[in-house]
Amino acid sequence: MADEAKAKGNAAFSSGNYADAIKHFSDAISLAPTNHVLYSNRSAAHASRGNYSDALTDAQKTVDLKPDWPKGYSRLGAAYLGLHNFSDAISAYKKGLEFDPNNEALKSGLSDAQSAASRGARPSSSSASPFGDAFSGPEMWAKLTADPGTRGYLQQPDFVKMMQEIQKNPNNLNMYLKDQRVMQALGVLLNIKMMSGNGPEDMEVQPEDPAFEREFKMPEAKPEPKPEPKPEPEPEPMVEEDEEERQKKERKGLAQKEKEAGNAAYKKKEFEKAIEHYSKAIELDDEDISFLTNRAAVYLEMGKYDECIKDCDQAVERGRELRSDYKMVARALTRKGTALAKIAKTSKDYDLAIEAFHKALTEHRNPDTLKKLNDAEKAKKDLEQQEYFDPNIADEEREKGNEYFKEQKYPEAVKHYTEAIRRNPKDTKAYSNRAASYTKLGAMPEALKDAEKCIELDPSFVKGYTRKGAVQFFMKEYEKALETYQEGLKLEPNNQELLDGVRRCVQQINKASRGDLTPEELKERQAKGMQDPEIQNILTDPVMRQVLIDFQENPKAAQDHMKNPMVMNKIQKLVSAGIVQVR
Repeated sequence: MADEAKAKGNAAFSSGNYADAIKHFSDAISLAPTNHVLYSNRSAAHASRGNYSDALTDAQKTVDLKPDWPKGYSRLGAAYLGLHNFSDAISAYKKGLEFDPNNEALKSGLSDAQSAASRGARPSSSSASPFGDAFSGPEMWAKLTADPGTRGYLQQPDFVKMMQEIQKNPNNLNMYLKDQRVMQALGVLLNIKMMSGNGPEDMEVQPEDPAFEREFKMPEAKPEPKPEPKPEPEPEPMVEEDEEERQKKERKGLAQKEKEAGNAAYKKKEFEKAIEHYSKAIELDDEDISFLTNRAAVYLEMGKYDECIKDCDQAVERGRELRSDYKMVARALTRKGTALAKIAKTSKDYDLAIEAFHKALTEHRNPDTLKKLNDAEKAKKDLEQQEYFDPNIADEEREKGNEYFKEQKYPEAVKHYTEAIRRNPKDTKAYSNRAASYTKLGAMPEALKDAEKCIELDPSFVKGYTRKGAVQFFMKEYEKALETYQEGLKLEPNNQELLDGVRRCVQQINKASRGDLTPEELKERQAKGMQDPEIQNILTDPVMRQVLIDFQENPKAAQDHMKNPMVMNKIQKLVSAGIVQVR
């Protein structure tokens, strides 16, 4: 059970889903609380999310359980480095190098920690911030909006608030340095790449330091045997041993020739000959599992999936015994998964293939294996959806949802609308009705998503526009709601619900234009507006900045600007956002 949870965690980490990875590693730890590898992997997942305190706790537990394991000190150093505790980070990396002096991840981490320490401690809040210029002026918002890595953060109110606090007083930066979004923003503003706690050793797979470790240490791939010099004459007792060694080398050489012949036959699609050559290679040398994996590839090409799986299982078992290169073991598991996926097209059972791909990824994070895993999981999901598809049941579930909606039992209504959608994913009415239920529950993002799905499935479905416009209105995005209602009116010009929506939006927009908003309403609208990338682009546009100055200082020039429809449109957006008030 612990291995299964660990495999799920590894797969989640490989796909960048760190929250799920933490959950699965935690499940594994509850089943195997003394397994140091689980704590190490969870530490890496925490660090990848910027949770360095949790990463430090798991790293310390890793070192406690396995004090002589270099990887544990790499995790410990990364956590300390993320917390800006440079001296402890240096000590951790040095301790790890005592056990493995040639570990590149530890060397790199030590270099980073020493470089950070040499730059000195951050200034206290009482001193001037060296980054003050980076946060001054409206250019800050323009840079954050232009960068794809930080643009999404501007939709998050807490991030916008933090940046506003820093802009007011750059010394406030010290309060938010542990927030990775702020660190990333600082990097964008300074045009530098900021360091984070989960460096390359957490993400990139190296032969001596894979991102996910197995319970036992896998050795490096065996080097090719070097040609030995001609033996000098030895005493008589050694002649028999030299002869045995010579015969072994001769068999290995013959096995390699058979492999090469098999490869040539495979390329010519002479599969029977290829199998014959690989089989001879296996008889001559049973210490090279590539002969088995190559023969498995031929069986796979021939559609002999059972034989392929058998060879792959034998390669994995023999590879474990010989402590072969983990990449070779991963290759065998991937090939097995591919054969099982082929079988699943008729058996309709993708679970075994998915399990094989997960195991392969724990050995080696290979992009091709990850793609095969994703394809198998998608095929399984599509199959389940096909088997579950039933329009008649979907209609019944939608009607049940309607009854609960009339009774104002909105959670129950959502449950039945969701089942209707599962039974018929193209039922626009089910999405529309669920959007109405979500609106009643105040779940506006979910309601908006369902309303947009209505329009995506059927652009002529007028109800979708009324749903979407209503949600946007409740979210106080009056300009966007007005545009949505107007789109719906193009399809049905006399729709009273759409006309009423337009009227409400115009009233709210005019209210802002007249300056009739209360201080609380104005403050709320301004905060929401500052999160809108379009508003930020307008404020950082040099032309618009001059327009705004002219409105205050040069009335004649302002009147000329008003003749430009594009300028007027942007001014109206600023007025609606509460940024500009017209008296």
